[in-house]
Amino acid sequence: MNLQRLEGFYWVAKTQGYARAARAFPYPITQPGVHQQVRRLEEELNVKLFERVGKDRVVLTPRGQVLFDAVVGFFEQLPVIEARVRGGVVGGTLKMHAAGHLLRHLVPEWLRRLQLKRPDITVALTDVQTADLSLLRSGETDVLIDWLPEIPPDIATREIGRTEGWIVAPSHGPFAQKGKLTLSALAAVPFIAYHSDRTLKGLQLEALRQHDVRAREAFAADSSDTILGFVAAGLGFSLVPWLTAAGPKLAGVVAQKLERPAASFPIYAAWRKGSGLHPLVEAALEVAPSR
Repeated sequence: MNLQRLEGFYWVAKTQGYARAARAFPYPITQPGVHQQVRRLEEELNVKLFERVGKDRVVLTPRGQVLFDAVVGFFEQLPVIEARVRGGVVGGTLKMHAAGHLLRHLVPEWLRRLQLKRPDITVALTDVQTADLSLLRSGETDVLIDWLPEIPPDIATREIGRTEGWIVAPSHGPFAQKGKLTLSALAAVPFIAYHSDRTLKGLQLEALRQHDVRAREAFAADSSDTILGFVAAGLGFSLVPWLTAAGPKLAGVVAQKLERPAASFPIYAAWRKGSGLHPLVEAALEVAPSR
């Protein structure tokens, strides 16, 4: 169906008359022009859309009502959409992917500010195990929130926080630790490593190497939260990056900042570079956390 003919149909249905429709149009058009649009639409559909009930008044037929119900929302929203586009204010769904502990400790306050400022934006959140930039390149996500070991030229970023390395060990069971934690003292305790994220696992192993510790890798997990769950269960110790200055807080876990090597990693909001910044991404960045 031709959009111009649907527009003529919409205005006639809304005003219940061809002359009134011509006057209501958002651009100049004659009454015969409106009449021609409706006539061609009726010919195209092979149905009668209006019936005359007065000298200059028409009403919808039952089939015309079905068509009007289908198109009214679109035409009613056009002025609002135009104003938003012209003013750079575009609502919709913003897709965000982030590591689990960032979703819990960094993202909620950010989204609260975004909701207060832009209630027309819905955010779809997904927990990811690794910082997979292909999610941005494919359009599966609009914003990826994570630590990135390197930033390729097609990806734009903004630092929104920092994580630091922490030693985490059980507070109960056969491997319970008391007092100050040292990696050398934990050498005989089973080690819990990252599984999917090779970069984080590499950082773990490098920290152990610098302390001349050859830990026995007993378990592997895909996220910091899962690793902490294993530690809380008394299965072993690990090294994890953490966002908050107080470190991981979980029953059954003792945590201590890793002082050597001093491990500090920037957390980025990353998005795909293009001809212009996505309006929803721009709105989110306006209220994004600062370091």
